[in-house]
Amino acid sequence: MRQPSAADGPDMWRLARDSGLDVNSPYAYTLWSRDFASTSVVARDGEGRARGFVTGFIRPDHPDTYFLWQVGVDPGFRGRRLARRMLDEIGDRIAARGLSNLEATVTPDNAASRALFESFARSRGCSAEWSPLFGREHFPDDGDGHEPEDLVRIGPLGLPGTDTDRKPSAGI
Repeated sequence: MRQPSAADGPDMWRLARDSGLDVNSPYAYTLWSRDFASTSVVARDGEGRARGFVTGFIRPDHPDTYFLWQVGVDPGFRGRRLARRMLDEIGDRIAARGLSNLEATVTPDNAASRALFESFARSRGCSAEWSPLFGREHFPDDGDGHEPEDLVRIGPLGLPGTDTDRKPSAGI
């Protein structure tokens, strides 16, 4: 796991597409990899293939808060705790920078993401507060019927505790 560079943008776009995320333009992932590298992660396997990524940024109006934009995992690498390990990597980085909160949005029916954030909060010894943020009316009626997005706010962040959710691994 490492900070992405602009060269990682195309792989991150493909991972977003293949993992079923709302896909931004290839340009957006390349720009993100350049301008928000310090708040993002790309995970590559032993052969150098991208298998996961996290993108996020520090909120301009709330400089103590990291907003996690997307978590993408290669479908063939699901079930290996890669999303959690990338989230731990980001959590360590932002806590070291003195940020005290992590935010993300999750659709109400995304049980896997909700469990990921709850587990992360427990391992940091802090709470995960959920509240509605964006309803269907906030998204254009483009025929796909975008689900509402709930906000999770996790904090105050600290270094990870002794939670058994965080286990070292030999690789992705």
